[in-house]
Amino acid sequence: MNEYYKEALEMNGELVTNRRMFHNYAETGFELPQTISLVMKKLTEYGLKPYIVGKSGVSCTLGQSGKTILLRADMDALPMSEKTGLNFAATNGNCHSCGHDCHTTMLLGAAKLLKQNENKLKGTVKFMFQPAEELLAGANDMLSAGILENPKVDAAMGIHIKVGYENSNVGSITYAKGTAFYSGDAVRITITGKNAHGSTPEKGVDAINIAAHMVISLQEIIAREIPCTEHSVLIVGKIQGGDTVNTLAGNAVIEASIRATTQESRSFLKKRIREISENVAATFRGDAIVEFLYGIGPLYNNPILSEEIANYCKEICTEEKVKEIPTACGTEDFTSIAEQVPSIMINLGAGSIEGGYSYSIHNPSMIVDEKVLPLGSALYAHCATKYLENNL
Repeated sequence: MNEYYKEALEMNGELVTNRRMFHNYAETGFELPQTISLVMKKLTEYGLKPYIVGKSGVSCTLGQSGKTILLRADMDALPMSEKTGLNFAATNGNCHSCGHDCHTTMLLGAAKLLKQNENKLKGTVKFMFQPAEELLAGANDMLSAGILENPKVDAAMGIHIKVGYENSNVGSITYAKGTAFYSGDAVRITITGKNAHGSTPEKGVDAINIAAHMVISLQEIIAREIPCTEHSVLIVGKIQGGDTVNTLAGNAVIEASIRATTQESRSFLKKRIREISENVAATFRGDAIVEFLYGIGPLYNNPILSEEIANYCKEICTEEKVKEIPTACGTEDFTSIAEQVPSIMINLGAGSIEGGYSYSIHNPSMIVDEKVLPLGSALYAHCATKYLENNL
């Protein structure tokens, strides 16, 4: 058995306790006072010197001079009421239904393991405990505050748990070389028409009619303008407009999301959404304002680093349990780090359907197999140690 994994199993009780505390706190966005306090407390107990980065990120370093690898975990929960029935469930209207409580716990465990074995390191490990991943804003905030500097980071690694799928049992690892996650952007289109009574439609400009034509026209981007060899998605998730049943609506709002696998497709989608929206509105004598509310580019796993880290994972989980997979359709703000330095994010099994773990991420009933905690800690520690050893 791998030495890091053996040591991690010995501290399983502490990992479970930490994870359940984070789970119960379930804080969102940048406002993570209890979560940050526990992270800082534990890192200090382990002999490290943590400090705040940006609005509410936490970092620290250990090791020797040489190359630097960054290990990242997100800390924030989601604003949904938990329905797991666990005795440590959050009761504040939030829920750790994306596994960030596990990610934070695993990285804390890795910090303890690496501190205990600091003399083995051939370089520096930097830890990144990140807020506001669900807002797609936390990584950029820590970047702006210099997380990749002092010391300069040479490579980065993240782990995301995978639960509620076939064959996502603890010990299974999947990863993608190249594009690992889609981009994601949210857009709001505000349509201005002119109110009129239903008996005199010629005196008005029907904003709902404009919205209907707009929704159909936007779908033609995917059907007719994106190459068949690429994968993109455009979903209109919300339409609001009108006041009464017998008047033409003077205003309407469309909100939509787009996903793409390349920056080129992402930019093209945004350009065409603006052009089509403005021109459709003008065709029917109205106006449209297009706003892109927030977004993140596709996550790119460096192929060389991906192969290297995958091989280190096989030293713990065995070769047959580490598999390369196609691009996943979700989004991840680890993208912001991967755009700056060679990076990889791996998916770590934390409960499969056949094992009774029926709910996946972003479901308030999601439950994870806590046996993933020591394994995740060991993987972080082992991969960082081996990377520094082989990249002098």
